[in-house]
Amino acid sequence: MSQNRIKEHPILPIPDRENVRFFWNKKPLLAKKGEVISSALFANGIKIFGHHPKDNSAQGIFCANGQCAKCTVIANAKPVKSCMTLVKENMDVKSVEGLPKLPNTEKHEINDIEILEFDVLIIGGGPAGLSAAVQLGEHNIRTLIVDDKNELGGKLVLQTHKFFGSVEDSYAGTRGNDIGKMLAEKVRKLNSLTVWRNSIALYVYKDKKVGILKNDVYKLIKPKIILNAAGAREKFLRFKGNALAGIYGAGAFQTLVNRDLVRPTKRLFIVGGGNVGLIAGYHALQAGIEVVGLVEALPKCGGYKVHADKLKRLGVPIYTSHTIKQAHGEETIESVTICKIDKNFQEIPNTDKTFSCDTLLIAVGLEPVNEFALEAEKAGMKVFSAGDAKEIAEASSAMFNGKIAGLQVARELRKDIEDIPSSWYEKAEILKSEPGKTVDYQNIENNSKVFPVIHCLQEIPCNPCSTICPTNSVKIKGDPITGLPYFEGKCIGCGKCVAICPGLAITLVDYRKNEEFPTVTLPYELKNHKIEKKDQIECVDIDGNILGEYKVKRVIDSPANNRTQLIQAEVPANIAKKIASFHIQPDEVSRPEIKNITKIDDEEMVCLCERVTAKEVRKLIKKGVHDMNQIKAITRAGMGPCGAKTCDNLIKQLFREEGISQEKIVENTRRPVFVEVPLGKFAGGGDDE
Repeated sequence: MSQNRIKEHPILPIPDRENVRFFWNKKPLLAKKGEVISSALFANGIKIFGHHPKDNSAQGIFCANGQCAKCTVIANAKPVKSCMTLVKENMDVKSVEGLPKLPNTEKHEINDIEILEFDVLIIGGGPAGLSAAVQLGEHNIRTLIVDDKNELGGKLVLQTHKFFGSVEDSYAGTRGNDIGKMLAEKVRKLNSLTVWRNSIALYVYKDKKVGILKNDVYKLIKPKIILNAAGAREKFLRFKGNALAGIYGAGAFQTLVNRDLVRPTKRLFIVGGGNVGLIAGYHALQAGIEVVGLVEALPKCGGYKVHADKLKRLGVPIYTSHTIKQAHGEETIESVTICKIDKNFQEIPNTDKTFSCDTLLIAVGLEPVNEFALEAEKAGMKVFSAGDAKEIAEASSAMFNGKIAGLQVARELRKDIEDIPSSWYEKAEILKSEPGKTVDYQNIENNSKVFPVIHCLQEIPCNPCSTICPTNSVKIKGDPITGLPYFEGKCIGCGKCVAICPGLAITLVDYRKNEEFPTVTLPYELKNHKIEKKDQIECVDIDGNILGEYKVKRVIDSPANNRTQLIQAEVPANIAKKIASFHIQPDEVSRPEIKNITKIDDEEMVCLCERVTAKEVRKLIKKGVHDMNQIKAITRAGMGPCGAKTCDNLIKQLFREEGISQEKIVENTRRPVFVEVPLGKFAGGGDDE
C-alpha cells in the first residue's frame, strides 16, 4: 500500500492518519480513516473496480465527483459509488462483475419526510457558493449551503498553486487550498448560515421544494430563493480506445493526488492545453509523477502562457497542433499514439508518435452543471447562478461573481440593502477575461545593479507582484489587474516578487557582487525533486531551451515565501536575463517509443455507461434520426447511471459532423432526479447525524 501513497509533498502536509481495515474481494487491505473507497483501492494498486455486463470491459474511476457510476462497487451488499463512499472498519467491498445479484435484505417503512424552510438554498460549497454565503451571512439571511463532499471548498481543495487575479478581491498570490480553508472558516463564523456536508441535491420539484439526501437521509427544503453554485463537469473526448481503464478527467486525478494524497500513476499523458490540463501537469510533477507529454489540438495552448511555460521549463514537452489518435492496452491503458493535424483538424499522414503511459488525463473543457437552475425556473422559483454553474471561468472569477450573486440574492429579500457598486461588475468582467496579447521582454539596462526580469509576457488578470513590491518598482501597465507588469525604479533585491508570482514567472538578476557572473534567483516549488547547494542545474530559457549547467550557490527556504524556494546560481552575464528556470525531468521520460502494441481497439465510445459506440449512433443519424430520445431508446446511449452527462456532448458532436444543425436536434428528456438514488431513501426515516 505504501508505494502508492504520497509521503512527501512540496506544498501539502502529510497527516498521520489512522489505518482502517477493509476487504476487497475477501482480501484484507488497509485504508486511511476518512478516505473514500476509490482512493483506498488506488493506494493499494487496484485500478479496475469491475467489468461491464455488456462486453466485459474493465471499469475504473472516471469523474471522482459522483457524476457518473463507472467506479461502482458493492460495499456491504449494496452498490455504491466508490468515489463518494467512505471506507468503514471491516467494510466488505467487492468488484462489480457483470450484473451482480444483490440480497434483498432491506424493508422500508413509510415515514414522515422532514420539510425545512430557508430563505436561501445554495447548492454547492465551492468558491462561488462560499463567497455568496459570506455575503448572505453578513446580512443575517437564513441560508442553507448543501455540498456533496466531506470538506467545503469545492475545487479549491484540489489546487496547490498560487492564484491569479486581484490581491484585494480574489486572494491572488495565495494557494487555492488555503483560500478554500479561509472561506470555509468565514462561513463557519456566521450564525445565519447552516452547512450540510455529504449531502446531495437530487431535484427541484414543481411544488417549489428541493429534495436533498443529507448523510443518506432524504429531506425536503422549501427555500424562497435558490442559488445554483454546483460548478461544472468535465467534457470527454472521442478517440479509439477511449473506454480503457486509466483514462479519466483532471478533476479525478487532482482529487486522488491533492486531496487524498494517493499517487495514481507513474507515467501520465495529458490531452488538453487549457488551464485545467496545464495545472494538472504541474500538480503531477509536485506529486513525483513523470509527465510524458501534453497534446493540444490548437496551434497554441488556450490556458495562460505562464502555465505552459512552466511545464516546458521543467522538461515537459507540449505538442500543439496535435491530437490523440489512439489509446492502447488490454484492460488498462498502456500507451498512446498522437499525430499532427492541419488547420482543418485533419490528420497529417506519417506524423504518429507513440508513448508508453499508464494513465491518460482528459482536460478538454467544462460545461456548467445548470440543471438545478433550469428546473427551478420551470417551477416558477426565483433562482440565481454563480461560478462555473453560470459561466466557465477561473476560480478567482467564480469567487468574485459569487460575491456579487450573494448580494443580489440578499437584495431580493431585503430592499434596505445597499446597491451593488458598478465597479464590482466591471471587475467581474476583468477577472473572467480571456488571456490577452503577448509582448516581448522589457529591455532593462545593466546600470540598475539588481532588478527583476519579468517572464510574464501575456495579459492575464493578475497583480500580486505589483502589490507586494516594497519600493513600488514593479508596476502594472494600463489596467491595474490585466495590464502587464514591468520594472521601473529602484530594486532592493528582496525577492518578494519572485516568491509571490503565481506563474513562477519572475527571476532576479543581481550584478552587485560580480558583474561578469551575476547571481540569478529562480522560484522553485518542487521540493520533492530536491535542489541543494553546490548541485548543478540545467538552466533554460522561457521556452525550455537549455542555456547551460551552473552550480547552485544558495537555496533560500523561508516560511515568509509560502513554500516557494528561491534557488540562486552564478551564471555568465550574457545569459543572466534569459534564464527563467531549470529542467528537472530528464528528456528520456518523454521520448516516443517503437514497441509492440498489445491491443488495438478500433471503437470510439460515446456512452461509457451503456457501451454505445460512435459507429452505432452515426448510423442512426445518417438514417435521419434527429431525436436524441429515439437514439436513447434504440441504443441505450444516455440511459445509463450518469443520465447522459457524458455522452450528450459527444452525440451532439456527431450531429455537427454529419451537418445537422442544433435547431433540428430534439434534446434528451432529463430524468426526474439528477443523481441516482435507491427508491428506499424516499420512504423517509433514518438518522442523519
